[in-house]
Amino acid sequence: MSTNTYSPIHVIGGGLAGSEAAWQIASAGVPVVLHEMRGVRGTDAHKTDGLAELVCSNSFRSDDATANAVGVIHAEMRLAGSLIMASADRNQVPAGGALAVDRDGFSDAVTAAIQNHPLITVVREEVQGLPPREWDLAVIATGPLTSPSLAAAIQAETGEDHLAFFDAIAPIVHRDSIDMDICWYQSRYDKVGPGGTGKDYINCPLDEEQYNAFIDALIAGDTVGFKEWEGTPYFDGCLPIEVMAERGRETLRHGPMKPMGLTNAHNPTVKPYAVVQLRQDNALGTLYNMVGFQTKLKYGAQAEIFRMIPGLQNAEFARLGGLHRNTYIHSPILLDKTLTLKSRPGLRFAGQITGCEGYVESAAIGLLAGRFAAAERKGEALSAPPATTALGSLLGHITGGHLVSDDEPGKRSFQPMNVNFGLFPDLEPGSIVKPEGVKRFRGKDKTIMKRQLLSARALKDCASWLGRN
Repeated sequence: MSTNTYSPIHVIGGGLAGSEAAWQIASAGVPVVLHEMRGVRGTDAHKTDGLAELVCSNSFRSDDATANAVGVIHAEMRLAGSLIMASADRNQVPAGGALAVDRDGFSDAVTAAIQNHPLITVVREEVQGLPPREWDLAVIATGPLTSPSLAAAIQAETGEDHLAFFDAIAPIVHRDSIDMDICWYQSRYDKVGPGGTGKDYINCPLDEEQYNAFIDALIAGDTVGFKEWEGTPYFDGCLPIEVMAERGRETLRHGPMKPMGLTNAHNPTVKPYAVVQLRQDNALGTLYNMVGFQTKLKYGAQAEIFRMIPGLQNAEFARLGGLHRNTYIHSPILLDKTLTLKSRPGLRFAGQITGCEGYVESAAIGLLAGRFAAAERKGEALSAPPATTALGSLLGHITGGHLVSDDEPGKRSFQPMNVNFGLFPDLEPGSIVKPEGVKRFRGKDKTIMKRQLLSARALKDCASWLGRN
């Protein structure tokens, strides 16, 4: 069939996700109209009108595909013919084990590739509302700084409570890095609750000396300032923990760190002076979030201070906390497994607006949205990547890997997240085998082997999904 027989697919937003979506669609032989408002209207963060402009760091983070989830998604995207990864590779600058790029060279490469593709038309205009229905198939990839008019249209379509403009995020910890010789499972007052067992939280106990040292560190910790466009920083019910600590030494002890209703299973006769609770964050049970610990501390300070908490001394963080302006939809209840808005067939979302974090994650979701849209246009089966892949695990997080509750269906634990091994399904029992001749095999060595096995499985399954085997 001639490519000219296909109607174009419209992509709104020329960032990393939109550029990747357009490239994947055109690479499948389907024409694309890419709508980008920069050049007509700027944003508070962008400096140029180039496509895929990097507004923050120039790093795509680790490129290690043998034992790092970010490196694995890099490798999977390369297998899938990613424009973003190809442009990053051609404009790499020295950064140790990370993939960092010359930001201008990278943007210029993406822009040139898009503008020179015979099936892609770039239109410089602001799309102020939802795509008109006559566009048929479209992808919205407008990122965390979506224009107010389009954000209002999305909110009107999805409902008042399903679009977030301010993101309060508590740190999330890998379950297998928590020391359960110190911590224990228990709900406050052993309360069972809907879907609970009475042991729904992991509890980290602090004595008075540990608590005071923790408070001192919080107050002294280095914090991140707000950007000009973020507006009023704090609102009721979402104070950063360091602000609560500044309001009085006992504030946290009577708030998120209160010890009431909890008994230390390892030392029942000694009442903890304070307790940090962690709640299961994903359906796999591999990630736990620190309850009430939203913060503006810088990342380095967070990791150092939170590892002062007994039981978290070796904590590995799937993500650290934050409080910032971020436009994203509650994807698990709004999107289907192919990133299509359930209330509007043919309209997909991609990039950070879906609830992912990071350059490569945004581009990865753009890659999937583009492939899904192209397949739909061509009448082909829409094949999602396996859950065992980095692409599949990130898609799973966005479209349903969270926990649900009766009072807030789809919202309780859904937060924007980077790709990490906590989103991957666990290995089959017995997969981790002690190497021959090794006497002690636990802790760090065991973790490294697990990551290597998860990485190898992901790349094998991704190649199979793409028909590369």
